[in-house]
Amino acid sequence: MCCCCPDQQLTPSSFLRIGQLSNVDLNEDIHELETELPRQHPNEIPHNEKLLSLKYESLDYDNSENQLFLEEERRINHAAFRTVEIKRWVICAMIGILTGLVACFIDIVVENLAGLKYRVVKDNIDKFTAKGGLSFSLLLWATLNASVVMVGSVIVAFIEPVAAGSGIPQIKCYLNGVKIPHVVRLKTLVIKVCGVILSVVGGLAVGKEGPMIHSGSVIAAGISQGRSTSLKRDFKIFEYFRRDTEKRDFVSAGAAAGVSAAFGAPVGGVLFSLEEGASFWNQFLTWRIFFASMISTFTLNSVLSVYHGNAWDLSSPGLINFGRFDSEKMGYTIQEIPIFIFMGVVGGILGALFNALNYWLTMFRIRYIHRPCLQVVEAMLVAAVTATVGFVMIYCSRDCQPIQGSSVAYPLQLFCADGEYNSMATAFFNTPEKSVVNLFHDPPGSYNPMTLGMFTLMYFFLACWTYGLTVSAGVFIPSLLIGAAWGRLFGISLSYLTKGSIWADPGKYALMGAAAQLGGIVRMTLSLTVIMMEATGNVTYGFPIMLVLMTAKIVGDYFVEGLYDMHIQLQSVPFLHWEAPVTSHSLTAREVMSTPVTCLRRIERVGTVVDILSDTSSNHNGFPVVESNADTTQVAGLRGLILRSQLIVLLKHKVFVERANLNLVQRRLKLKDFRDAYPRFPPIQSIHVSQDERDCMIDLSEFMNPSPYTVPQEASLPRVFKLFRALGLRHLVVVDNRNEVVGMVTRKDLARYRLGKEGLEELSLAQT
Repeated sequence: MCCCCPDQQLTPSSFLRIGQLSNVDLNEDIHELETELPRQHPNEIPHNEKLLSLKYESLDYDNSENQLFLEEERRINHAAFRTVEIKRWVICAMIGILTGLVACFIDIVVENLAGLKYRVVKDNIDKFTAKGGLSFSLLLWATLNASVVMVGSVIVAFIEPVAAGSGIPQIKCYLNGVKIPHVVRLKTLVIKVCGVILSVVGGLAVGKEGPMIHSGSVIAAGISQGRSTSLKRDFKIFEYFRRDTEKRDFVSAGAAAGVSAAFGAPVGGVLFSLEEGASFWNQFLTWRIFFASMISTFTLNSVLSVYHGNAWDLSSPGLINFGRFDSEKMGYTIQEIPIFIFMGVVGGILGALFNALNYWLTMFRIRYIHRPCLQVVEAMLVAAVTATVGFVMIYCSRDCQPIQGSSVAYPLQLFCADGEYNSMATAFFNTPEKSVVNLFHDPPGSYNPMTLGMFTLMYFFLACWTYGLTVSAGVFIPSLLIGAAWGRLFGISLSYLTKGSIWADPGKYALMGAAAQLGGIVRMTLSLTVIMMEATGNVTYGFPIMLVLMTAKIVGDYFVEGLYDMHIQLQSVPFLHWEAPVTSHSLTAREVMSTPVTCLRRIERVGTVVDILSDTSSNHNGFPVVESNADTTQVAGLRGLILRSQLIVLLKHKVFVERANLNLVQRRLKLKDFRDAYPRFPPIQSIHVSQDERDCMIDLSEFMNPSPYTVPQEASLPRVFKLFRALGLRHLVVVDNRNEVVGMVTRKDLARYRLGKEGLEELSLAQT
């Protein structure tokens, strides 16, 4: 009657069937059986974005309300609940402090290493400009870049591939309820931080802001569990929070703290978590997340102020500070609104072009550049090309500006007269953050239109090529830089047309261009408006920035999805959006569900349980429990739901009926035993069950969830979707009118349906 519900996790190791159940020392922290077959590398991996991968699991956002859970909750009195609440605030404060410190570390190391690199190259160029032989300088610059990026790419490709990119798509998936392997591990954090330092110092077209969000999330996940599985240390604190529900709330606080440290925008951080991240939200959570964001900005600000030698002046709230925009000098008038909207349209179109190019490039990478050594070579190539392009552009540019009164960190004279510097060099010969600030604030006339045009064109393609490399890097700053360059160009052309009118200030248009470009690429509206307002310290521009971002999003969405959503789709993640596809009312639970379902009886043979868990062809994670009647004529109605992880803990502790009768069980199993095994439950192959034990019985009554959510088979897809999505479920049992189990709905069954160009399309499931 009952047997399959694919909430499957088919790792390469699950195809490797370990012959007999082996006897393993259970005190060791058993990793996810990393006995993978040596990977054969085909030359081309066929990849299709119309697939959903079965390797991703769901998180259990819904607490299993079994007898153990209810007994524990009833024992906790009001004072203990207060303590738990206080612990939550303490954890949020710690998340804020540590995220701020990690941001400081990245900032100080990047500043010193990049400064060193630019000084060496500048001295070299100055030396060789005088006596000829500049090709040596180019070689030095390209080699320095490539070697630094090589180290950054090697650690990502060979040690922790999850740390590649900005990490925002991965965190978005995690908060949506998808368990992405290794995404919130300590090792990932270390590789992420080192990787981002190396890729920024290596001169790639990347920013260090995006990865801060991932770093904050890892810190949050680690602290809230009170232990590190990587270091095999358990600090025995915060044990109450060892479950997916709590961990996920803290991860959204960590993501907000990351945004807040990156841009000095605590409110922007909370809104980012709300808009892009958290799928589940309540008011208490908002307040705690805001607290974590504020602490993170404050920590960064204090430490950097001390580092810069003015301890009492808290003037650097974020990693990037766009500098203040003066509203007296730079207000805007009503006739500029159409101009801003037009800039939004341009940003949307350019953003869509960026995403489309990056999409094809990523498809190419998935198919052909999937070996780690090839990925490292590609990263080095991009680093060398970036340096070469920068050098050639600086070499060919004849745009000279007087040095006095300008705030250029590393002025390159090259072929300019004495007392002048090359203006193209301020854009290329600098970290991207500094270049953005220069484009916003340099006085009118600092840049030749030709310089800006060439820079925009080159940097657009470089940034597009760089995003998706196997290095830790964000796309925020490159997008802002491209936008600021064409926005400034736009402002210059306007002042030509209006004969140098006072309102056509290039800096103001650089800001709008930056917002339009970033909005066109990542399609964030609410949080981005607030981040831009907080980072520039100016509320006056709130309305134009909002208009620009809305226009950019509408125009961009007409052509292609946002960059993060696109990468989630390319990785075949079963991501659930806010609503079910609009035209899906015709489908019912009966058509969507997976059948047949593997059911267990309330009192089941141990051998049956072991065989079901060891069956690699089904590899389910949730099993409906039905009444164990000897009389088969009676209806076997649904009694509850039990998870694979719970069954494994029961087998590991040998909680069998016969042993209980003989008083062999030392003590009753507590909820703590389940929490201690979380989050890396041992695989079934590591649990030894003797032949005699296979004939014992196991009573699931007090461990199963006696009230799982169910839907009748006639329920429409949007209704099932709403229930599943709003409650953050992992399994939804489908029953008929006699309460018999007929099917099971999991995340993959719902994520399969997507609105395509021709209407509702169904994706196929694959083991990739």
